Amino acid sequence: MARSEEQVELVPYGDFESWTVRYIKESGLIGGNIKTLYMVGPSDTIYGNKPYTPSPLSPWGSGNTHARAFGVDKASISVTPERRSDQDGYCCRMETRLESVKAGVLDLNAIATGSVYTGRLLDPVGMAQSSDPNSGLDMGIPFNRRPKALMLDYKAFIQSGEGILYAPASSKIKPVAGHDEGQIILILQHRWEENGHVYAYRVGTAVEHISHSTNGWVNDHRVHVVYGPVPPRADYKEWQWLTNKRYKTHNSKGKMVYIEEKGWRGDIEPTHLIIKISAGCQKPFTGRPGNVVCCDNIRLVY
Repeated sequence: MARSEEQVELVPYGDFESWTVRYIKESGLIGGNIKTLYMVGPSDTIYGNKPYTPSPLSPWGSGNTHARAFGVDKASISVTPERRSDQDGYCCRMETRLESVKAGVLDLNAIATGSVYTGRLLDPVGMAQSSDPNSGLDMGIPFNRRPKALMLDYKAFIQSGEGILYAPASSKIKPVAGHDEGQIILILQHRWEENGHVYAYRVGTAVEHISHSTNGWVNDHRVHVVYGPVPPRADYKEWQWLTNKRYKTHNSKGKMVYIEEKGWRGDIEPTHLIIKISAGCQKPFTGRPGNVVCCDNIRLVY
């Protein structure tokens, strides 16, 4: 198909011109500051620490979290709107940060990786998510089309060299070997439920690592969707196997369970779409503080 015959559609709110702004008051034990959390969605302003229900109009969740543990409220901010340097309007800025809370005997450190994704995060998150970050994240949205590519604008600052940190919401900050990079992911799944288990076939995959800093914006960048098994390519290494312990969703009884991928089926219609764009590619609570990825105009190409 010639590109002149292509259909390019913006993912809702994927231009990052509209944000819900939440003002969270942190507990007095850790200073009592008022922090600003940004959520991708309809323009709105919310005051107070009540549980937040995202607008059904927006498919996006983010790495910004309101946490509550032992009665202590804490805001973690790794995603913010930012004016674009090359044109009018805003983009989404994602940064990997080391979040620290020190007050009296309380000494907690956590790596927070900036990301936006299609899905919903429990609000507020609690102690269960400190040991299993996926336990509060319902990943993916209903979707039944077959795009040939994900398109977006992006820019990045990725620090060179080895060396990342592991900080799992505890007093520990542990240097570990490895290199952290930005990541762009699209997954199409065909899901079904049996006896409370949520199973899926992997229909399509698009993955690309952002391994180096860019010289300004890279516009209209495409990451092509592979239907069926993915090829033996460096960016696809971790995606060459089906994932059963990576993402969760609610089953029909409202219980959060892992999505168990059972096989590759590039020939069938998807039921769900996962998009995730992140400043890091490491496991939860692991990364390189200071890495930044900005994205804008997230589109699907047909």
